[in-house]
Amino acid sequence: MTKKKTTSTDKKKSPASSGKPKGNKQSGWMKKFWKFGWKFGLTVATVVIFYGFYLNSVISKRFESQPYDLPTIVYARILNLSPGDQVSLQDIRHELDVLNYRKVARPRFAGEYSASSSKIEVIRRPFEFTDGAEPERHVMLFFNGDQLSRIYSMDMKKDLGFLRIEPKMLGMLEKNTPEQRLFLRREEFPEVMVDALLATEDRHFYQHDGIAPFAILRALVANVKAGRTVQGGSTLTQQLVKNIFLTNKRTLWRKLQEAYMALIIDYRFSKDRILEAYLNEVYLGQNGAEEVHGFGLASRLYFGQPLQELRIDQLALLVGMVKGASYYNPVRFPKRARTRRDLVLKLMMQQDILTAKQYAQAVVRPLDLQKYPHIARRQPAYFQQLSIELKHKIGDLYQADKGLKVFTTLDPVSQQELENAVRISLARLGNKKLESAAIAVDRHSGEIRAMVGGKRAGYDGFNRVLNASRQIGSLVKPAVYLTALSDPQEYNLTTALKDEPLSLKSAKGDIWTPQNFDRKFRGEVPLYLALAKSINIPTVRLGMKLGIQSVSRTLVHLGIDENEIRPLPSMFLGAFSLSPIQVAQMYQTLTNSGKKSPLSALRSVIDLDGNVLYQSIPKSKQAVSQQAAWLTTYAMKKGVMEGTGRYLNSRFSWAALAGKTGTSNDLRDSWFVGIDGREVTTVWVGRDDNKPTGLTGASGALRVYAAYLERRGPEKLTLPWPKGITMIGFDKQRDGTLKLACEEPLKFPVWDVGNRIKEQCKRDKPLHWLRKIFEW
Repeated sequence: MTKKKTTSTDKKKSPASSGKPKGNKQSGWMKKFWKFGWKFGLTVATVVIFYGFYLNSVISKRFESQPYDLPTIVYARILNLSPGDQVSLQDIRHELDVLNYRKVARPRFAGEYSASSSKIEVIRRPFEFTDGAEPERHVMLFFNGDQLSRIYSMDMKKDLGFLRIEPKMLGMLEKNTPEQRLFLRREEFPEVMVDALLATEDRHFYQHDGIAPFAILRALVANVKAGRTVQGGSTLTQQLVKNIFLTNKRTLWRKLQEAYMALIIDYRFSKDRILEAYLNEVYLGQNGAEEVHGFGLASRLYFGQPLQELRIDQLALLVGMVKGASYYNPVRFPKRARTRRDLVLKLMMQQDILTAKQYAQAVVRPLDLQKYPHIARRQPAYFQQLSIELKHKIGDLYQADKGLKVFTTLDPVSQQELENAVRISLARLGNKKLESAAIAVDRHSGEIRAMVGGKRAGYDGFNRVLNASRQIGSLVKPAVYLTALSDPQEYNLTTALKDEPLSLKSAKGDIWTPQNFDRKFRGEVPLYLALAKSINIPTVRLGMKLGIQSVSRTLVHLGIDENEIRPLPSMFLGAFSLSPIQVAQMYQTLTNSGKKSPLSALRSVIDLDGNVLYQSIPKSKQAVSQQAAWLTTYAMKKGVMEGTGRYLNSRFSWAALAGKTGTSNDLRDSWFVGIDGREVTTVWVGRDDNKPTGLTGASGALRVYAAYLERRGPEKLTLPWPKGITMIGFDKQRDGTLKLACEEPLKFPVWDVGNRIKEQCKRDKPLHWLRKIFEW
């Protein structure tokens, strides 16, 4: 068998034939790679798409309603003014000062006022009241003595019959929350501030789609060159995403999430909606342990003013702090903060937001921070009462962190001066262990105007107004005399009461021998004087004659829970315990001509959309005899004129005040209730360990009340005369008692049922003149 020769041609084909399988291998590899690639890409795309749906649901769940928690904002009472109101020019000035209005030569902007001896020109701030928003009001207020005589609109060139002054923001109801913010709508932010923010942080905000690739590349190059992070490429949308949804960790995965979510948000929501969220979310400092978010609250923290009233340089400072609120903190690092502010102002000039002249004026200004940067300080005692009422009156409608606005009855002037009076007076009394509680309520409506739970008014601890139940001593006596005066056939202010030694034997055989404070006996005293001078023995004798059950019923009608009363003879001297707020209710009813108005701190609640969730309607009902309550209050006026409260008369005789001291056994508790035309104010002074203080009601609590009036200024107390009350003459006898003598100049009011006394006076009139002729 012969072999086939291999030709040269065959040899040359060999390499070609061996290369064909190699080409097939490369083509197969590429096919495999392509097959894997498009499957992998499809998988990634699917994951990205589904992850996008997930992120979209997260964003929708939070961003469509409110992307962050909003605290409950608490406001003081709204001051309503009408021509004819008994309010002085000084009262309104005090109010405007408490609201941080700026006194200027000529008002030009909201939040400014000027004053002369008889008028005030003010531009009231715009505010969203319970029944809707009101723009700023430029008005002139005219005064005639202590009366507002006219309200003239400088805008409309006509007289107004009504003006509301916006309430003071008291703070946030929720305590110990990690974040605080004051929500503002997009249109409420000054446009110049928004322009400054965009010029500084994100110039192309309205052009990009949530991320700015060129800005990211530019920042990357700058950071690589510097070897550290010197520039950020995040848009405002990305910053918002990081603040709300992500952490501050600098990882690639976080940045990818941030960018993806920014794209979704930019697609889903308008630029203004995104900007509104950012302006309310950005971190701008600390208020104690709580973070301050948003420009609205930062403005209150650093300047004590609404954001809309800040100057350009102040707005620039806040914008500059966006880069780093801690690093550029103007309180801790004023030079650093000012340098940053000036840079923002320069950028504003370069972007034609400011003129060169405006820049030159703004850059030389000092930082002008408020003296002690803080947000309106909570009144913890008052807020405790408010929380109780919200739970009781609103129930499930109240939801924390939903941005509710709570309007209260608190008078910021009364609150401030009552706090000052407690602090200063206790320091003067000199005993460091003394504590105090005080509450001022509107005499007519029962609305709580001020509440101080202790000498450390800002301390959120034991609230003595609500929870310190202490023996009330002589504060109970008006209820005894009210019971008697409710029977005009038997008692009047001049009825003689015995002041002689008294001993009472209990069912167990115990002997109780009450004593007068001065250990003296007067024989007989007129009823009004026994109350005015707070004499014990006549009070106990009268109480025993009236009956324990009868006086107890009077106390219940005045607003005291019957379970608080100890039905024993010692109750006539106040041997049972009440809290200051319970005492305040009792005296509100008594001094309001017997009309009981339940005490309240809550006026209205509205939600973020302006819907009214609750509106209080002050109610009162006749709880005890109008005539008897009027006569008892008259006797309490005598207590200030010539009794245990006469310390006040030397200072405020013109105000015709009423009042009652109270002192418990062993001088453990010092009480005073003072009444002017505006308020019923209850003050307690004592020790938490219930040890003796060495103070009577007159030497302790009364001094706190006097200090309050010196600062607040009393309103004259006038009592409308009830039907059946008439002034009758009496003749003072040698033993101090009073005898009916109709024509005598010494007059006392008497409840003359059926004109019985007047008829007697007509019969006695001829005899009176014969007696006068005989004496002559």
